[in-house]
Amino acid sequence: MFILVNLKAYPCDPVEIATAANTVAESSGVRIAVAAQAAHLERVSETGVETWAQHVSPNGHGSFTGSTLAEAVADAGAVGTLINHSENRRKLADIDGSIEAAERVGLETCVCANNPEQTAAVAALSPDSVAVEPPELIGGDVSVSSADPDIVKDAVSAAAAVNEDVDVFCGAGVSTGDDVVSAGELGATGVLLASGVAKADDPKAVLEDLVSGL
Repeated sequence: MFILVNLKAYPCDPVEIATAANTVAESSGVRIAVAAQAAHLERVSETGVETWAQHVSPNGHGSFTGSTLAEAVADAGAVGTLINHSENRRKLADIDGSIEAAERVGLETCVCANNPEQTAAVAALSPDSVAVEPPELIGGDVSVSSADPDIVKDAVSAAAAVNEDVDVFCGAGVSTGDDVVSAGELGATGVLLASGVAKADDPKAVLEDLVSGL
């Protein structure tokens, strides 16, 4: 099981959370990564934790002011990237371009989708994984695996029908170890979460709980 923590743009200390994540990953043997703001990637990477970007743009070097270049992300120490998060939606062609940009520099890719139908559509683009996240549950305390487990099961089936090599992660509302276990029982190979860790008073304690059932 893979635990991917998205720090979004929350007013948290990215180094503190990254350090805690690295400590818990090493002690538990569970794969944990932190997706940080582009400006924080190098500092997060220096903690030793697996570091991800929150987005890469579908272009290479050139006249692209304001873009997040995959090469720059990789140079900063990131090994993976989110694409098409519900808070940063992209057209299908741009998602495809971002996947290609990430692959160009060896970044692992996780594309976000709202439902099983979108999961199938983006799985056809051959990312490494798809995270299914119903928007209405993002940032809440109820996980999709509890609120509507069929969404996760259907997303796993939808992705497998298109490309068996694409993993499916469970996102939206994940905050406890029970949520992680439930996601695995539904066929997900990872979870994507944010506020449960980024807004916690004790991020390390939350991370320890997340891996407790694995």
